[in-house]
Amino acid sequence: MASKTARKIAVANEKGGVGKTATIVNLGAALTLRGNKVLIVDMDPQFNATQGLGISSEDVSISVYDLLQGNPDIAPADAVLPTRWKGLDVLPSVPDLAGAEVELVDEAGRENRLREGVAGLNGNYDFILLDTPPSLSLLTVNVFAYADEVLIPCQTHPYAFGALNELFDTIGAIRRGINTRLETTGVVATFYDQRTRVSNHTLDRLKSDERYGPLLFDTVIRANTTVAESAHVGKPVVFYRPSSFGARDYIQLAEELAG
Repeated sequence: MASKTARKIAVANEKGGVGKTATIVNLGAALTLRGNKVLIVDMDPQFNATQGLGISSEDVSISVYDLLQGNPDIAPADAVLPTRWKGLDVLPSVPDLAGAEVELVDEAGRENRLREGVAGLNGNYDFILLDTPPSLSLLTVNVFAYADEVLIPCQTHPYAFGALNELFDTIGAIRRGINTRLETTGVVATFYDQRTRVSNHTLDRLKSDERYGPLLFDTVIRANTTVAESAHVGKPVVFYRPSSFGARDYIQLAEELAG
């Protein structure tokens, strides 16, 4: 049997609070409902994606931090943990990951440590989704150097919309200097509340913008408290409450992304 070639998708936004980690966890889970095998790589020292999949720091003995260190005695598969749900694995983060910024700053090829650390995992999955810190950091650069695609969640709020331009410039700079394969797959509107003028106005701006409009997914992730509840209990919303707006929105996004 021929090995798979995973779609390696960074989920990124340099602004916090836009639904980045919720998108990672719930999109990944929704993709498994279509029969896909999915790996979530948590590159955020806050390790929210790891916790959102029901895994605590006590469950983690080897993490993505260890792979970034380049220890030859640790194989990439050693760091991968299965979740409770079929087809959904995680390469977990730990708070120590924050120290990688300082430890690698003077290392040659520091932007490729993730790519080298996870070499060989690509053939085991249909999708590899990578969570990033809410800032442009060495960890984010490592994700962009490894990924082939970027998915950008954008909260339907003026501040989030205003931050997009800088992110697109960053992606362009990475493409020119580090990873020529990197492409923006799309922008997904999040926290949409059709009752508010702000949400509607921001969504209209996204749709009409020359730069973002052509990349905007048809799927809109509506504001839904069930998504936050599911994160609190460490269970993706598609499994926590399948009939909720949140579950239906992420299932629709998975369908649109997978084609």
